[in-house]
Amino acid sequence: MSRSVLVTGGNRGIGLAVARALAEAGDKVAVTYRSGEPPADLFGVRCDVTDSAAVAAAVEEVAVQQGPVEVLVSNAGITRDGLLLSMAEEDFSSVIDTNLLGAVRVAQQVIPGMLKARWGRLIFISSTTGTAGAPGQTNYAASKAALIGLARSLAKELGPRNITANAVSPGIIATDMAEGVTGNRMDQLLSETSLKRVGTPEEVAAVVRFLASDGSSYVTGANVPVTGGGGVGC
Repeated sequence: MSRSVLVTGGNRGIGLAVARALAEAGDKVAVTYRSGEPPADLFGVRCDVTDSAAVAAAVEEVAVQQGPVEVLVSNAGITRDGLLLSMAEEDFSSVIDTNLLGAVRVAQQVIPGMLKARWGRLIFISSTTGTAGAPGQTNYAASKAALIGLARSLAKELGPRNITANAVSPGIIATDMAEGVTGNRMDQLLSETSLKRVGTPEEVAAVVRFLASDGSSYVTGANVPVTGGGGVGC
């Protein structure tokens, strides 16, 4: 069965890998993007998730193109790294506004359709940083930890309508974001990873694909780490 899927921030990295994995499974997949261009093989909708009106318009455009959203993968996110003592308030609030409130805005727009259909999948891309913490990333860690709480609360609210909500927490993954992690910090992260290597976006996408499937029908309120063993016990 082909479902209507929306992946926010789906024009690169983990989001793009997820979008392509779900398209390969036969789903109709739309991706949002804020800058650059959407991938030629997917339906792209320009959307800034910090803008409520833009989010509402994007979700409506997706519904017209491929039907009401049945699977949401909330992946859009940014970083504004720095030590908290010297971090500008705007750098903290902008990360929360994009990573957490952006996910909330999109969820609020797609949930009514899922309630009507009495079926849905909400998948929030969190991070192992959200549970383990990281120096210089208090804003990012706070936003990603909040996504886990959001997913678990929605699991309780929406479970009676056959809608599941889960979080996926990648560790160090080969994306543009990870390219900025070098030297001693990368060595430290790899030393804490049982598999002693960086993961791939496709490995994260495989987990998301499962959570979006009928096979995950009894999985809700979970936080699934995709870390190669990093952060075990956090």
